[in-house]
Amino acid sequence: MIRNTLTGKQKRFLRSMGVTMEPVVQIGKEGLTPAVVESAREAVKARELIKVRVLQNCLEEPEAVLTMLAERADTNLVQVIGRNGLLYKKNFNKSKIELPK
Repeated sequence: MIRNTLTGKQKRFLRSMGVTMEPVVQIGKEGLTPAVVESAREAVKARELIKVRVLQNCLEEPEAVLTMLAERADTNLVQVIGRNGLLYKKNFNKSKIELPK
């Protein structure tokens, strides 16, 4: 999937869905490990939209870590607010979220 192909309307729709979500993946003091990337890939494959939290004990900047995670997990970074980020990737086999045009 080509990253950053979402329109403003689609991002707004996904952000509204992400407000009530709890973080599925958390990044701690170890930073962005292969296990975290694999965990994010599996969660996105199952749910399409996930919330990720960068914990206080992570030594790197939250926005940089979330951007790297999005690249490594091959997902769209929809939003970053503070230490939380939303990642999205459409599952073409079993799509759960219907994006507006």
